[in-house]
Amino acid sequence: MPRPKIRRRIKFNPNVDYFKPRGIPLRELEEVELLPDEVQAVKLYLVDGLDQTESAKKMEISQPTFARIINSATKKLGEAIIKGKAIKINKDIK
Repeated sequence: MPRPKIRRRIKFNPNVDYFKPRGIPLRELEEVELLPDEVQAVKLYLVDGLDQTESAKKMEISQPTFARIINSATKKLGEAIIKGKAIKINKDIK
């Protein structure tokens, strides 16, 4: 049985739900889903320019956990860009 997921501090809520390649209807695209903690990690690390330790502190998680989250998010973003998939931004915080 996996350990229960610890609640993370999520402050950023983007104004959009999807990004997709231009000219292709959304219904025809495969999609990757970014979770709220992945969106927060991308914002802190890639947009705000904080290092992983500072970003982890802001999210109230350990640095290794932050590293796993940012790695997952960048893989999903890379897959979407390279393979032409839509990016769904999940805003449901559980």
